[in-house]
Amino acid sequence: MYYRASLIFLFFFSFLTSFRAYAQDPNYVYHNCPNTTTYTRNSTYSTNLRTLLSSLSSNNSSYSTGFQTATSGQGTDSVTGLFLCRGDVSPEFCRSCVAFVVNDTSNRCPNEREVVLYYDECIVRYSNRNILSTLSTNGAVVMSNGQNITSNQQAQFRDLLLSTMNQAASEAADSPRKFDARKATWTAPQSLYGLVQCTPDLTRQDCLSCLQQGINQLPTDKIGGQFLVPSCSSRYELYPFYNESAITTPQPPVSAPPPPGKGGSSSLLVVAIVVPIIVVALLFIACYCFLAKRTKKTFGTASAFDGDDITTAESLQLDYRTIQTATNDFAESNKIGQGGFGEVYKVIIVP
Repeated sequence: MYYRASLIFLFFFSFLTSFRAYAQDPNYVYHNCPNTTTYTRNSTYSTNLRTLLSSLSSNNSSYSTGFQTATSGQGTDSVTGLFLCRGDVSPEFCRSCVAFVVNDTSNRCPNEREVVLYYDECIVRYSNRNILSTLSTNGAVVMSNGQNITSNQQAQFRDLLLSTMNQAASEAADSPRKFDARKATWTAPQSLYGLVQCTPDLTRQDCLSCLQQGINQLPTDKIGGQFLVPSCSSRYELYPFYNESAITTPQPPVSAPPPPGKGGSSSLLVVAIVVPIIVVALLFIACYCFLAKRTKKTFGTASAFDGDDITTAESLQLDYRTIQTATNDFAESNKIGQGGFGEVYKVIIVP
């Protein structure tokens, strides 16, 4: 029991140690610093370079966005630089990666003016030329995993790889961070993982052009491959080499309404018919209520006025003989006009 607990403790301790080492030391991939242009240690360019690197690795740099540019000095001694962290790493790890690489420049490129250092998690680049917002595909590096895809699966794998990576390139070019990562099902339980990234200062077209160039040079018969140039990078593997939980999965598009002729027109017709029926019904009810109110007002409370006296219509009801006598048998001399219900006669009632 004690032996088993000791093994578990040792395993846990080794995991923490390796994790700590990973967190402190990013994975070196490649560096490119041609010695065509160099500087001396105590030169003005050297001073400007130290200022630039200090600015890139300062606490005020944009680690949350994963991208920062800087310029130091003027004229022929000016230096322009940038760092770019992989789109899935945290701001904290981005900061530690940049600090590590900045310190590593003096070891790998001690006196070159043109420098690019590639690490899995970040890159640092500087030059005596203006490198900002400018596409650069110089010094391309292509790497591959030594293991081949099975020969009878190579065509299928190539189609899946190119389709996945080209989709990622299109999404990356359209995004503000110029980054995209995604996976696709290969053979159960394996998935294909792909990642592409450009420096965010590139235009959409320059980013897409750079990524497409890299994708076309990836080894499609290997289980993993990588393409690196100063302005962009592309990589694929059959294992998750990036932090999947930090990648935002695109939401599926909202379903569009059915087009006319496939249920859409008939549905609209039914709605249109229902609406007129409701409108007609409401108009009918409104007219009925209005007429009912007018009728009640006219006949329910009608009054006859005789000077200052008010007599209700009910008390003015007379029989036919009384009316015949009062009008002198409907004599023409007592006729006073024509109404909506016929002739109107003057009635003389003798109390």
